[in-house]
Amino acid sequence: MKKIKISFFAILVILTLLWLMADTILSQSKQFFAIRSSLLSHTGIIGIGAMSIAMILALRPVFLEPLTGGLDKTYRLHKWLGITGLVISIMHWLLVNVPKWLVGWGMLARPVRGPRAEPANAIFSYFQSQRGLAESIGEWAFYAVVILISLALIKKFPYKHFFKTHRLLPIVYLFLVFHSVVLMPFYYWREPIGPVMLLLMLGGTGAAIISLSRKVGHHRKAVGEISHLEYFKDNRVLKIDINLLSYWPGHHTGQFAFVTFDKDEGAHPFTLSSAWNNDGRISFMVKGLGDYTNLMPTTLKQGDLASVEGPYGLFRFKGDKPNQIWVGGGIGITPFIAHMQKLGAENHSRTIHLFYSTSAPQEDFIERLRQLAEKAKVTLHVIVSGKDARLNADRLCNIIPNWQTADIWFCGPAGFGKSLKEGMLEKGLSEDDFHQELFDMR
Repeated sequence: MKKIKISFFAILVILTLLWLMADTILSQSKQFFAIRSSLLSHTGIIGIGAMSIAMILALRPVFLEPLTGGLDKTYRLHKWLGITGLVISIMHWLLVNVPKWLVGWGMLARPVRGPRAEPANAIFSYFQSQRGLAESIGEWAFYAVVILISLALIKKFPYKHFFKTHRLLPIVYLFLVFHSVVLMPFYYWREPIGPVMLLLMLGGTGAAIISLSRKVGHHRKAVGEISHLEYFKDNRVLKIDINLLSYWPGHHTGQFAFVTFDKDEGAHPFTLSSAWNNDGRISFMVKGLGDYTNLMPTTLKQGDLASVEGPYGLFRFKGDKPNQIWVGGGIGITPFIAHMQKLGAENHSRTIHLFYSTSAPQEDFIERLRQLAEKAKVTLHVIVSGKDARLNADRLCNIIPNWQTADIWFCGPAGFGKSLKEGMLEKGLSEDDFHQELFDMR
């Protein structure tokens, strides 16, 4: 989280500083409409800048994972930038319209405008001729942004509909690029903010075209066939084994992939529950948490084809401490199952404790965990919600007195992770030693 917080604020600060270098707000008269004009430019710069970077991040660029801490963190930054774009767009719209309303109500004097300066070249002359069109397009694109981003933020809005409506955002973004290019003050193009915004909008435009052509992650996709299905009814967990029919680069335990079983439903992110043995076989464990995943045990069958895109993520169990503590909540046990498979074939010397918290303990499932843990030299602690005391920082430290020699790897419900992390940080754990997958791609 630290990396994406730094990245997020760095983006806003850098764009603001570049705007201040170009704008005259600090030196011009303090007239209301002059200040409004500068703030319109600032909100426009931040809005289209944030949306451009969000559009680029939507391509799932693997090379940025080390900078953000993994694709799950990249998507969190994408989400924050999208929300920022929405909020700033609303502010921009208010700056445009509220003064007009105040003038109409007689509460504000209409500004005296002199003749508009003639553009220095034919390109800017063309831009000036398109200002009316750009303003109209910007207004309608604003309404579309408000609707589409709001739908994306509503968790109860079905994923398959979100998947389809979110595909409209690149179209809206392209209209906003036209709006921004035409209406950005001419003299900005001579300042550093000009080429920076040009690069961002070119990058965002390219990303939008790739998204509209359905080519996101295309070079990282493999086709597979479901070879076996096993349903753990008490846990509502479906184990899906897939035989890959095309090239797969291999994966590290703890990584995830976007899997498409139904084109109308779209791709869903699932953690890989198997170690890679270079045999073309991978597995996923999916818990019924929504309309689609609840139906998967009845809709999927052996022989069905699947598209698998990945792998992604940096939840790879690489820490600086000699020992490790794993905490899996519910279906969050998945990456630990994969890593125990890997450790079972190795001769490691780490002391590893695995806490598995579940509200639906299915004995055959837990017995498999015990066998995997024993083979991997992992100490397993099963915590049954509603029966056993909740795992918190105090209880964890009492069970593992030498916890200072270990880093913590958590995968599970966000609230559980936040509470445990805060408690451990209070006890002196470094934030860098608490590793958590932000498994929320929306």
